[in-house]
Amino acid sequence: MDRKNLQDRLAFYGDHLQHNILPFWLKNGMDREYGGYFTCFNSYGDQLVSTDKYVWSQGRMVWLLSKLVEIEENPSEYLALAQSGYEFLRDHSFLPSGHSAFLLTREGTPKEPVKGQGYDISTYADCFIVLGFSRYAAVTENEEALELALKLYESIISRFEQRQFRTEPEPLPEGYRAHGISMILLNTSQELLNALDRLQHPAAAEVTAWCHRLAKDLMENFIGPDGTIRELVHDTIKEDNCILGRYVNPGHSLEDMWFLMHYALKLGGENQQEIIELACRVIEKAFELGWDDEFGGICHFVDAQGGNPQGELGAFADHPLTQKLLDGWSDKLWWVHSEAVYVTLLGYALTGKESLWKLHEQVHNYTFSTFPHPDPAIGEWIQIRDRQGRPMEKVVALPVKDPFHIIRNLILLIELLEKMLQKS
Repeated sequence: MDRKNLQDRLAFYGDHLQHNILPFWLKNGMDREYGGYFTCFNSYGDQLVSTDKYVWSQGRMVWLLSKLVEIEENPSEYLALAQSGYEFLRDHSFLPSGHSAFLLTREGTPKEPVKGQGYDISTYADCFIVLGFSRYAAVTENEEALELALKLYESIISRFEQRQFRTEPEPLPEGYRAHGISMILLNTSQELLNALDRLQHPAAAEVTAWCHRLAKDLMENFIGPDGTIRELVHDTIKEDNCILGRYVNPGHSLEDMWFLMHYALKLGGENQQEIIELACRVIEKAFELGWDDEFGGICHFVDAQGGNPQGELGAFADHPLTQKLLDGWSDKLWWVHSEAVYVTLLGYALTGKESLWKLHEQVHNYTFSTFPHPDPAIGEWIQIRDRQGRPMEKVVALPVKDPFHIIRNLILLIELLEKMLQKS
């Protein structure tokens, strides 16, 4: 990739961020009356279907806006909007237990997503508060935000160690450990560590130790010898023929590998290159299993041997995840492809492997010809497509239109390309 190509690609991603994605959210997503953000749009982006606020997405928005403060020439608007989300969550999301509520009304009152299940049904929401508060603390040097992030993080780690990490709307099947939990905890730990380092907080050593522990868990317990990551690993069954023990989530595999490469670059020491090479094997395996040779794009779920998910259903025939695997395995999702565009370029930049550059070009071309909204007056992406790439109005995990993956990966792509240009 010569310097001209790097410059062109940098300009493309910058233009897409500034003219396709950010205008939609600055116009439609900011609750300037109560604080926080609107994210419950339909997939087409032409209708706000609810003013409820999923904490999962609220924390992510605080992260995005705080990150934009770091990179924009005139960051004052983004800083004010990040502060709005931070204060909304600080004042409304925490429950007497110290956990975070999963869902709030527009005004900030906790709601039970499912009557009788409680308010704190997913520890992932807590992780995204830590993510957002950590980045906000880092850019503003706000010690209150950092202490709140650290306290909540310690609670999350305690739940993780006691196996009380809740994962609704898809509860963890009994007897299994989830790749997604260790994966999100590594990213959460990395973000918190960044803030602790910036503010020279003594808890940095403890969180560094958790980064090492989580990376080790991912590499030793979830990545197979051939580079396949099975999303669920059973506590006792080694040769698992259940559909839940066989399935692969290519998007998670790809996203996790840039978490792991970032870990290696910051903390990997003498094993840095070995970890990066392992991550690149996983990237190539995820494409081998997940890429749809007939219609293009990356399937949402596949079997560990490729193709649609296979295996025994047994006691999990009626589990929500089983139904999701059977019904939506071939869907093409926005977040999967935005992660794939970034991680392939990162792998190429760190190794120079031409195979990774080819994968980057392949997924870049599919992504930007498939997901951006055809109506520039609306902008953003139509997030969910069927196997053939046709738009779908469908709920995936949460009934939200969440810009987190798109904006985060465009920013990461821009930062990476700027570094590549400096070295070229």
